Amino acid sequence: MHISKKLSINHTKSQPSFSFEFFPPKTAQGVQNLYDRMDRMHDLGPAFIDITWGAGGRHSQLTCEMVDAAQSRYGLETCMHLTCTDMEKEKLDSALELAYKSGCTNILALRGDPPRDKDKWEAKSHEFRYALDLVKYIRKNYADHFDIGVAGYSEGCEDGTEPELLMGHLKQKIDAGGTFIVTQMFYDVDIFLDWVSKCRAHGITVPIIPGIMPISTYASFERRVNWTKCHVPDGWYDKLDPVKNDDAAVRDIGKDLLVEMCKKLLDAGILHLHFYTMNLAQATQRILDDLRLSPEESGTPLEKPLPWRQSLGKNRRDETVRPIFWRNRNVSYIARTAEWDEFPNGRWGDSRSPAFGELDAYGIGLKGTNEANIKLWGTPRTLREITNLFVRYMKGDLDRLPWSEGKISAEADTIKGHLIDINSRGLLSINSQPAVNGFRSSHPVYGWGPKGGYVYQKAYLELLVFPSVISQVLERLEANKNLTYYAVNRHGELKTNTKDEGPNAVTWGIFPNREVVQPTIVETVSFLAWKDEAFRLGEDWSRCYPVESGTRRLIEKVMDECWLINIVNNDFHQNTEIFEVFEGLEVADIDLVFDERSVTNGHANGENGVRDVVDGDTKLEKVDLNGEPGKVPFQTKPTDAEAVNGMVLGAVEFRTTRVGKLNAVAHGPRACLLICE
Repeated sequence: MHISKKLSINHTKSQPSFSFEFFPPKTAQGVQNLYDRMDRMHDLGPAFIDITWGAGGRHSQLTCEMVDAAQSRYGLETCMHLTCTDMEKEKLDSALELAYKSGCTNILALRGDPPRDKDKWEAKSHEFRYALDLVKYIRKNYADHFDIGVAGYSEGCEDGTEPELLMGHLKQKIDAGGTFIVTQMFYDVDIFLDWVSKCRAHGITVPIIPGIMPISTYASFERRVNWTKCHVPDGWYDKLDPVKNDDAAVRDIGKDLLVEMCKKLLDAGILHLHFYTMNLAQATQRILDDLRLSPEESGTPLEKPLPWRQSLGKNRRDETVRPIFWRNRNVSYIARTAEWDEFPNGRWGDSRSPAFGELDAYGIGLKGTNEANIKLWGTPRTLREITNLFVRYMKGDLDRLPWSEGKISAEADTIKGHLIDINSRGLLSINSQPAVNGFRSSHPVYGWGPKGGYVYQKAYLELLVFPSVISQVLERLEANKNLTYYAVNRHGELKTNTKDEGPNAVTWGIFPNREVVQPTIVETVSFLAWKDEAFRLGEDWSRCYPVESGTRRLIEKVMDECWLINIVNNDFHQNTEIFEVFEGLEVADIDLVFDERSVTNGHANGENGVRDVVDGDTKLEKVDLNGEPGKVPFQTKPTDAEAVNGMVLGAVEFRTTRVGKLNAVAHGPRACLLICE
C-alpha cells in the first residue's frame, strides 16, 4: 500500500503511527542479524520501513535485495531510497525494475550525498542533476505504481542553500509528483512546526513526516548535530553533559528527552513519527513503550488479517491459504514457493501443479552459525537431554528449535502442560495448535481477520515418533474416529488413515458479509514437501557438531529412525483428546549415552580391528591411499555381515564379524584410522 494512503487512513482515525529506517550492513553476518532484527521489529507494528541507498549507489544491489526480503519474506511495507548522485541511468532503471518486481510501491527520491572519497556530488547523467529530475522520471515511467517521497529540511540543507530557495525546490518536487515528505533529523519541535506552517502556506498539502534520531551515546549525538547543523533545545546539554562519559545514563536521559519531543509532536497533530534506528532496536522500542505506542504497552494487539504473516511480494498480497506445516518457518515457505505464478486465494486448489522449491535456496536451511547453535542447544548425548531442550522451548525458556524460527507463541498456553508432558517422554513435538471454538476475531491471542467475526480451529499436533512406540501410536490413531493423521519416515514411506480427498481446513473464520475463510490447511503433497525440509533441518543440526561426536550420532539417529506424524482432531470442540494417544508411552533407551565414536588404528594384518559396531545394512566408504575420496559399492544384510570379514580395500584390511556403517581414512601406505558407527 502507498505510504500516503496509510497515513491518510490513520489521520482519519486520529491514530498515531510510526516507521523505521535501516541501512545495508557491511558484512553478510550483519545482514542476517539485521533481518532477524527487522523480523522482531515487525511485531512493534510499523506502518512501513525504509532502506537507504548509499552515496553513489555503493550498496545499491544489497539495498534492492533487502527491499525484496523485507517485502516478500517479512511482510513489511518497504520504501526504497533512491539517489541520482554519481549514478548512471542504467543503474537507476535496474533499481526501479527490481523494486517493482519485489512488490515495493514506495520510493524516497533523493539527490543524495557524494561518496566519501569526493567532496561534492556529481551528475553522471545530464538527465539527473537533482531529486526533481528523479521524481519526474519515476512518475513518467511508472505512472502511479510508486508513491514518491522527497526530502524536507526544516533547518536548512548542509550545502548552505537559502531556506526560501529550499522551499521553492520542495514545492517543485511535490508538483512534479511527490506524495509525501520525510524530513532530516531535528530536535527542536518549535522550529519544525513553524516550518510545517510555512510549507502549508506555500501550498504544500502532502503528509510531512518528522525524522527522529534516538540518542545512544553522547559522541554520536554531537557528531550528528554538527553534521546536520540542527538546533538543540535549551536545557538538553545541561542534562547530557554531566553524564556524557556514561553511555547507559546518556541513553536513559536521551530516551526521556526524545519521548517529550515526540509527545509535543503528537499533541500538535503530527501523527506519524519516523525513527532513524541506525539498525538498532532497543532505543527506538523504549521510546515507543514510553509513548504507549507499542502493542504491549498500548494494550492494543496488532491487526492480523490472517493467522499467519502475509507476504507483501508482487502477486502475493491476495494470498489467503497456506499449509500449516510452515507455521513456524514463514521465511522458508516464502522461499520454497517464490517461483509460483499464482498463489492460493480462497481455496488451496491442486498443489501438484506448482512444485515446491528445492532445499538449497536462501532461508530454508538451519538458522545460525554452528557456534551459535551449539551455544544455544549445548551438546546433548542422551535422548533425555534432547527432550529437555524441547521441554525448555515449550516452557518459553529457549528462543528457538531447528524447526521453529522464534519462541513458542502465547497461543500454546492452553496446551503447554500436555506438550511438556509428551516431550519429556521422548515424543518430540515440532508444531501444534489448540482447538478454538468461536473466539471473537478481536481476541488478543487467537483473533485474526476483520472485526465482528468469529474464528475456529482444530487441534493439531506434529511430532517425531521413535520406532519403539510407533506401532502403538498408529494403533491408537486408527481406533479414534475423530483423528486423521499422516506419518512418513525419512525414506518417504507414508502411512495415513485418510483418503486423498483434498485439503483439510484446520483454521477458519466467519465474518460479516463474507464467505467462510479457510486460511490454514493440511494436505498430502505439501506435507511430503515439508517432510524433506523437516528431516533436512535435523541433519543440519547434527552437522553443527564434529563427525566423531556422540551428539552428532545421537541427532543422526533421531533423524534416521523417527517418523514424522501430523494429527488433526476433526472435532474442534476437543482440545486435549489428541494427547490421549500418547498416554503411558515413553521411548526406549531415553538415557542411553552416545559417546565419541570408537577410533582404532589398524594395519593390513588386521591388528586392533573393528569391534562392537551396530548391526544394519552396510555401506563402506573410504578415502583411497592417495587421499582422494572414494566409495566402495558393497552392501550386505546383517545376516551376511561376516562376508566383510577379511575384505581388503587397497592396503586396508577390515577384521570384524558385525558391521554397521564404516568410514575409513587412510593415513599411510598400510595404516588406517577407522571411525565406526
